[in-house]
Amino acid sequence: MELKLSKPICFFDLETTGTNVAKDRIVEISIFKIYPNGNKESKTWLVNPEMTIPDVAVAVHGISNEKVSGEPTFKELSRQIYNMIRDSDLAGFNSDRFDIPLLAEEMLRAEVDFDMKNMVSVDVQTIFHKMEKRTLAAAYKFYCDKELSDAHSAEADTQATYEVLLAQLDRYPELENNVKKLAEFSRRKQSVDFAGFILLDEDEDEIFSFGKHKGKKVLEVLEKEPGYFGWIQNADFPLYTKKILTQIKLRSLNNKLG
Repeated sequence: MELKLSKPICFFDLETTGTNVAKDRIVEISIFKIYPNGNKESKTWLVNPEMTIPDVAVAVHGISNEKVSGEPTFKELSRQIYNMIRDSDLAGFNSDRFDIPLLAEEMLRAEVDFDMKNMVSVDVQTIFHKMEKRTLAAAYKFYCDKELSDAHSAEADTQATYEVLLAQLDRYPELENNVKKLAEFSRRKQSVDFAGFILLDEDEDEIFSFGKHKGKKVLEVLEKEPGYFGWIQNADFPLYTKKILTQIKLRSLNNKLG
């Protein structure tokens, strides 16, 4: 089985300095792009994170500080990477909760105005967990009957994730071979920002998911407590969360002026 595509889709995977979306950096990124006509291309970049890679991270992916010391920074690669994905939907394994949020942070730090307005994302891990509840290596063995011998290599993980999704479509006839439908099925919650600090309630209004205003509508909080906006902008929140909050505030101001 092949994916039914109306536009390209990019399977991608990151190896990083850690798991903090706001602070950690990419050390390797691999993108496997599939076009509607069946053509495929794959690119992998090592990235100088401009920070020390902790030993605990090196132990996971094997990418040392020495290995990336002479590699380009993400900012130097950002346009090339963005040009590869900008016309595509995205897919990955745990990508909605980690890879996409961290990629967005890196893009915004590199002054690339990245957003998901014209994209959907398929999180293959969510499909797997809803159906079988396993890890990527187990998913690869379960669905493809293959051993993931090079786990935590970004290139191997992207290829394996692509194969797992195809096998999932073969195994589960109730899964529609449509990227938007797969994105809806793999979505965990109605998150407006990638990190999940701003959600949508049942009325499709933005609400905060944390802190003293958890569950409250964003616009109501900003009107009653204007300083809360400034506090978030100056605090250690992801850049994309701050961008979304700014867009909500500007939208409200424009509506009032209009």
